[in-house]
Amino acid sequence: MTYILVSQGLWMFTAAKLLKILANQWYFLYFRLRTSTTENMGKILAFAGSNSSTSINFKLVKHTVNAIEGHRVQLLNMANFPFPMYSADYEKEQGYSNSLIELKNDIGKADGIILSVNEHNSQPSAYFKNLLDWLSRIERNFLQDKSVLLMSTSGGKRGGKGSLETSKNLLPRFGAKVTATFSLPLFAENFNENEGIVDTELASAHQQALKVFLAEL
Repeated sequence: MTYILVSQGLWMFTAAKLLKILANQWYFLYFRLRTSTTENMGKILAFAGSNSSTSINFKLVKHTVNAIEGHRVQLLNMANFPFPMYSADYEKEQGYSNSLIELKNDIGKADGIILSVNEHNSQPSAYFKNLLDWLSRIERNFLQDKSVLLMSTSGGKRGGKGSLETSKNLLPRFGAKVTATFSLPLFAENFNENEGIVDTELASAHQQALKVFLAEL
């Protein structure tokens, strides 16, 4: 009887010790997986090509990043980033502003870019073109190896496609890889700030474009 009690005690001690070891192992495994997941998350920089405080393209960008999980996202409102019109004289006399350098550095740290361009007279806005001019003066290939989800929207039926197509051809000149595109026409009809894209076909196309983009990170 004594032997049995001792055996049971030894068994109970061994089992408790084993459970403790397993618990520690699971904890370290969980920590390593969590750390690995955090380290492997892609960083995304998201902004619109508009400096309007009421930009519908910025609203589309915000809607897009709200659908992203498992990645770090930095969202910029370009209404807070005024830049002078580029000229060689201004560059020579004034150089580059701190905000421009910080933006260029943020782009450099990102694995991918989410960008929605507005349209003026079927072309990218003067603000966006000016932004590209300034950034390319600091570093020609400032978008080198960056995956880009390029979008556009407008109040009209074309959804800013003129600006989107021009930008799609322009961005690779600075090293970008445009991995997916999406255009949202008739913004007021097809977008609700509480619900997002309300047209089911357009919502599906948007989700697919985002999926393709994220797969490239």
